[in-house]
Amino acid sequence: MPGNSERRGAIRKQSKKPTAGSGGRVKRGLEGKGPTPRAVDRPYHKAHKAKQAKQAKETAAKRGGPRRRTSDAEWIAGRNSVVEALRERVPVTSVYVAEGVERDGRMREVFRLAAEYGVGLLEVSRNELDRLTNGAVHQGLAAKIPAYEYAHPDDLLDAAAEMGEKPLIVALDAVTDPRNLGAIVRSAAGFGAHGVVIPERRAASMTASAWKTSAGAAARIPVAQTVNLTRQLKAYQDAGCFVVGLAADGDLSLPELIADADLAGGPLVLVVGSEGDGLHRLVAETCDRLVSIPMAGVLESLNAGVAASVALYAIAESRTRL
Repeated sequence: MPGNSERRGAIRKQSKKPTAGSGGRVKRGLEGKGPTPRAVDRPYHKAHKAKQAKQAKETAAKRGGPRRRTSDAEWIAGRNSVVEALRERVPVTSVYVAEGVERDGRMREVFRLAAEYGVGLLEVSRNELDRLTNGAVHQGLAAKIPAYEYAHPDDLLDAAAEMGEKPLIVALDAVTDPRNLGAIVRSAAGFGAHGVVIPERRAASMTASAWKTSAGAAARIPVAQTVNLTRQLKAYQDAGCFVVGLAADGDLSLPELIADADLAGGPLVLVVGSEGDGLHRLVAETCDRLVSIPMAGVLESLNAGVAASVALYAIAESRTRL
């Protein structure tokens, strides 16, 4: 019909460029792209991903394992416990208050500290707070702290190198009381240690109780986990550290250790045993020397936290005189 040629699409427009042959529209399409990459070199191929996973596993094995986090967030339940945690600057992420709870002096202090430190306040039902704290006696108040991120044992040596100091590391052999762990972390931070190493299994970890006992020191000094403490001590020895273990029947007394400037002032790893059994046999055999703390009277041994504090103080005092 007349006029249909004006309708859009009525006439097919011819291309200004000539139609290319079977080789492609441009010469570039005929050029070769080189040999096909191997499967392990193709980023999206399963062989490449398997190779990367294997390399990551080997690297982690050489360093003793990747950084680890505690599996879940920790809960601090009860008014006194929450108040103490906020006072000691435990890294609380949020405070949960039960609906209709009585607002006493401790509650008012919690509100003040939470506002001062920028901690969130959430009001929930009492049943919900029971569920979150697994039925703990919370008195209408609980605080949540994040999962602790452990350092790698080699990071402690790196920290000392960055500070231009000789490493001083505390290693714990199956210390199972989190309060002892927290106390040792606090002493390590106070007496200039560069970190604390704990076993991954059958030992206390950085729980809310350990955080609270450390009085916030866990935020200032790294705590590392190791799969095998004996192997890690040998790695420290290979790095030039002298490893001493605290033992009641040690062949070297603490005064003798600190009197030797080369030992006390050099790269040193102090190993503290468990509360009841002391050092395990393999750990004791790995130590370069076993050190005893002289006691006056009939007391046979000290609490693990106290023993570590005494030894760390003596070592720190010796180093200040060098």
